[in-house]
Amino acid sequence: MRLFRQTVGAALATAAAFWIGACAPVHVNASLERGMDFTRYASYTWAADEEFNTGDPRLDNNEFFQNRIRSDVEGVLATRGFEKATPATADLVIHYHANTTQKIDVNELDYKYGYCEDCHSSVYDAGTITLDLVDARTHKLVWRGWSEGSLDGIDSQAIIEAREDEAVKKILQQLPPRL
Repeated sequence: MRLFRQTVGAALATAAAFWIGACAPVHVNASLERGMDFTRYASYTWAADEEFNTGDPRLDNNEFFQNRIRSDVEGVLATRGFEKATPATADLVIHYHANTTQKIDVNELDYKYGYCEDCHSSVYDAGTITLDLVDARTHKLVWRGWSEGSLDGIDSQAIIEAREDEAVKKILQQLPPRL
């Protein structure tokens, strides 16, 4: 019975952490090179292995995180009609970057203006994932998408995966249509 309670308690704690983490806002943006005809691109490859360094050992030493980014990007691109190709034949080369920094939430500043009764500032970990699509022939950046959000709870693999899945999906929703 004790083991059952411990297991249920751990499951509920994980679910609560996931639910709370899922509420953290994710901000997404993208930029397309001016005048770019994105419809001419149909295939992609990954940039040669670069050193992956986010500045946070919880992610740098997490091979699952890096593999999941690639897998999620490939899955979304496949649904958008892109094909994975060899470096010699690909139209686009994908580079990805991720980093973490500490930021300050300055809600306390709103208190003196009457916007908030119980505000306080806090320090939190923030993360950014950036996806760059580069023309394989000209080596010119044609599209960049990025996502920024809180990393609270990333000590849990389930939360890391959920946040990364959401970020990649939202970033790639910003891709121009391929008609």
